[in-house]
Amino acid sequence: MAKNNKQFVEEITPMEDDFAQWYTDVITKTELVDYAPIKGFMVIRPYGFALWEKIRDYADDLFKKGGHKNVYFPMLIPESLLNKEADHVEGFAPEVAWVTQGGNKVLEERLAVRPTSETIICTMYSKWLTSYRQLPFLYNQWNSVVRWEKTTRPFLRTSEFLWQEGHTIHETKEEAMKETLQQLEVYRLVAEDLMAMPVIVGQKSESEKFAGADATYTIEAMMHDGKALQSGTSHFLGQHFTKAFDITYSDREGNLAHPYHTSWGISTRLIGGLIMVHSDNRGLVLPPKMAPIQVVIVPIAANKGGVMEVVDKIAEEMKAKGIVVDVDDRDNYSPGYKFNDSEMKGIPVRIEIGPKDIEKNQALAFRRDELTKDAISLDGIAETVENLLEDIQTNMFNKAKKYRDERTYVAKNMDEFVDIVENKRGFAKVMWKNNAENEAKIKELTGATIRVIPFEQEDLGDTCFYSGEKADNMVIFAKAY
Repeated sequence: MAKNNKQFVEEITPMEDDFAQWYTDVITKTELVDYAPIKGFMVIRPYGFALWEKIRDYADDLFKKGGHKNVYFPMLIPESLLNKEADHVEGFAPEVAWVTQGGNKVLEERLAVRPTSETIICTMYSKWLTSYRQLPFLYNQWNSVVRWEKTTRPFLRTSEFLWQEGHTIHETKEEAMKETLQQLEVYRLVAEDLMAMPVIVGQKSESEKFAGADATYTIEAMMHDGKALQSGTSHFLGQHFTKAFDITYSDREGNLAHPYHTSWGISTRLIGGLIMVHSDNRGLVLPPKMAPIQVVIVPIAANKGGVMEVVDKIAEEMKAKGIVVDVDDRDNYSPGYKFNDSEMKGIPVRIEIGPKDIEKNQALAFRRDELTKDAISLDGIAETVENLLEDIQTNMFNKAKKYRDERTYVAKNMDEFVDIVENKRGFAKVMWKNNAENEAKIKELTGATIRVIPFEQEDLGDTCFYSGEKADNMVIFAKAY
């Protein structure tokens, strides 16, 4: 790579010129991912997988605090199991990949490569559950699934992706609904607390809900280009699957009953969201809680003035506070190259220390989120940087929320709606009369869909912007990934 700052940055296509190419440049040139030799599949490289580990570890800790246990179910599902729940199989049929031969033998029954695991899990639940005393089942698995997508883009939509899928069954409808909403709150924390990515929390419309669900709940985020990204969903499945798969137990009165069922999941598409919410034309911009490296220290004239002794000392001080630090002491690259490299990788803070800085008892601290550089004292530098990281985390969330709010508009009629979707490229907030047929017409005309019926409702008037009928609720339409 070129060492000249201008040339280095130009390797990423400006998002204003070509957003799709900008995204591709960022994920490939920062070595998050590479394209596999199978169309639609991706190879997640170490720096990219480190981001997934941050999400996985944070969420897994919250799941376990809620009493959930991790399990693992087979990736191959007999076709007869998929066919047991009609709505479910219809929803996934176009995307299912099939195994038809094992070795040299043609299989008697096709095996689906797991598109999701409700059917195989429910089959086992029907075998394990006998009494109300065993409930609830609070299980989760971390795995990969395959959905044969027509159009793919790494992280956002690939034929295979990593995710977690929780599947719980409960004695009562109320307990299952509580579980559904509790996991939605976990996902909100993953997005907002960990990833500094503001989301709108609410319910999906009937047209957009999960195949086989009574109700689907979602968190939706806005990307730089004004499109929405469904960032996590939690489904109240009622008794659809427990009846279809004959999951019964002896209830408190000694009668046979069907439990109530939930499922919920987040996936590696969150990494795509992280990039498209925060990053810029220089490359990645990572919130400190997500960053595999939180601070990089670049020694200037490392062989002079005891620079490395000071660098090593402050690195140890930061590590003692739990800060993840990397010392970039590569001697075959210039400081300018190292600066650009750290910026492209999105490292939140860069510390520069040379002989002149040591004479002044200072270092230069560069923050990636604001592209600013300030002198800070070497005295108590670890605590200063710790506070700086906290400020960056908060600032990144606030910037993303401000951006989303500024790109969210109220539409009172179809002309205003089309202007928002096509020209302003943002979220359209409207009053809506629930009607699947009208929803389909709007999608066909504009490509926008109801992303979420927010829990936090606003009164924007009494009538539906599209039909003129009395509105049922306020919804948010947008184009989406």
